[in-house]
Amino acid sequence: MASLPQDTIDDIRETFNEFDLDHNGHITSSELGSIFQALGESVPGYKLREMIAEVDTDKNGTVEFNEFIEMYCKVSSKGVFGQWTSLVTRREGIKVQGGTTEASAEGTTHTSSDAEQLAFKDWINSQLREDADCRQYLPIEAANLFEQLKDGIIFCKMINLSAPKTIDERAINKGRLNAFLIQENNLLVINSAQAIGCSVVNVHAEDIIKGKQHLILGLLWQIIRIGLFANITLQANPNIAALLEDGESIEDLLKLSPEELLLRWVNYHLRKSGSNKRINNFSGDIKDSEAYAILLNQISPQEFGVDRPERTMQIGDSTKRADLILKNADKIGCRKFVTAKDIVGGNSKLNLAFVANLFNHFPTLDPNDIEEDVEYEPYEESREEKTYRNWMNSLGVNPFVYHLYNDLSNGLVLFQLYEDIRKGTVNWDKVNKAPFKLATGGNMKKIENCNYAVQLGKIKNSYSLVGIGGEDIYNGTPTLVLALIWQMLRDYTTRMLASLTKQDGSKITDGAIVDWVNNKLNSCNKRTRIANFKDPTISTSLAVIDLVDSIKPGSVDYSLVTEGHSDEDKELNAQYAISMSRKIGAKTYALPEDLVEVKPKMVLTVFACLMTRGLQPN
Repeated sequence: MASLPQDTIDDIRETFNEFDLDHNGHITSSELGSIFQALGESVPGYKLREMIAEVDTDKNGTVEFNEFIEMYCKVSSKGVFGQWTSLVTRREGIKVQGGTTEASAEGTTHTSSDAEQLAFKDWINSQLREDADCRQYLPIEAANLFEQLKDGIIFCKMINLSAPKTIDERAINKGRLNAFLIQENNLLVINSAQAIGCSVVNVHAEDIIKGKQHLILGLLWQIIRIGLFANITLQANPNIAALLEDGESIEDLLKLSPEELLLRWVNYHLRKSGSNKRINNFSGDIKDSEAYAILLNQISPQEFGVDRPERTMQIGDSTKRADLILKNADKIGCRKFVTAKDIVGGNSKLNLAFVANLFNHFPTLDPNDIEEDVEYEPYEESREEKTYRNWMNSLGVNPFVYHLYNDLSNGLVLFQLYEDIRKGTVNWDKVNKAPFKLATGGNMKKIENCNYAVQLGKIKNSYSLVGIGGEDIYNGTPTLVLALIWQMLRDYTTRMLASLTKQDGSKITDGAIVDWVNNKLNSCNKRTRIANFKDPTISTSLAVIDLVDSIKPGSVDYSLVTEGHSDEDKELNAQYAISMSRKIGAKTYALPEDLVEVKPKMVLTVFACLMTRGLQPN
């Protein structure tokens, strides 16, 4: 934003406010749709979502002002932004239904990015207050948030908070840091965030160092969200089965995203209270604080002294009412993410975070509310499934993939992956778009998409998909879905190599990668070698560690490395190997356990990613 003249920023803000009908700090697809409808133009929902997805860096389905700025920077040079501003101009004088304006108590504008800075710095302060490495940074203030994040240490800590043991602490540069060491830390941040499923397509280490606010806030939100949502699953909390509605099975519940589960959870407690109040979103439906007043009273142990909803709702001023909500949340240690302005303004992102944190501390789901005939066979996501899912999400697929088999069942995510692997693979005219309504043959349209996805794999990409049909993808047959996804991941990985070797990605064989690895190790006088990706010596991770040091000489601290004789030593070596690979710039998705257990597919990706890094200039 700093690179744009202030008058330009003011103009963009004015345009943004025209789109932001309810002035809650973000633009939704429904707001865009309302504008188009008022102008007599009908735009399909998926097109509206696509317009938003292009600039939606934090993947929350809406456009905040910082993302609107990004959109301006992308399209203004092409003369496209004028179309948006002319759309607003045409809209002048037209009343769009559903748009309301909420003035803040001080009568000033409260931007979404300001609210996020405040929320995120408070969350960081509360979560890292006991971490000795962070004492020099804390407490962070909103004004210095980006400065405190620039050396990468806080980011590394937040990643490990959301996805424990993702980063080996021994790989983080600490103490007095020069520009080179800071750059290394931020490479580790970007590649580790990618490995846990953050979309980092347009985010680079330099962006963190330079303090690019909209990119940093987008990445930070993705990391925080992953941690908040980690336990909002049936696997982590079987009592979530109490949220089943009439006529539903466990399978139906497994299809819901964490956001959808949280909406059900709030409505579950509203219903338990005897209230007729229900919510459908975390923006407009929570502005009056009624749902929060009831929810807090329902989930809080009596000894905390949370006010009854009646007292809260007696307060006439909406901001003062929201203030009381926060005082009650503070009584149970859950005053996080939102201010009274965020509640009254309906900031959906921060209210979602607030509710997720409430759930994580006080789910208060009664197992007696689970129907006796509900059968649930505990399912735990495999490492392979999780790796594939994280890979997809890191590429920014829309919608976010929470449940691998269900979320691929309409084929749309697969088509996006094909386009990431090789641009122009998909003929979009052949693709059935969402929504898939039963009344209009929605399931058949999903199967048609899946048939086309399999066809593309066979014909365009030469995958081996014998015995795999579209119905297998639609039905989520695990072994067959994984067979397709593995070939897509391998193709994606080798095509990155192909761009550097000027070869056809399909012709980069396992043997070629093994030969390159051994030649590199030999040329740098390392003693390790690998025979293939099943070589049992890989379990020590020494070949990976030596290769990292060969690609970037002096990067490995060999005092931290053992011969890997014991299981514990193998695990420690593997953790260090994966983190150091990411620290020198290798975009690997594999986990340390994949090296220890010598999982050939994942081992291949580790060495292929290191080869890709090794062929790039240092």
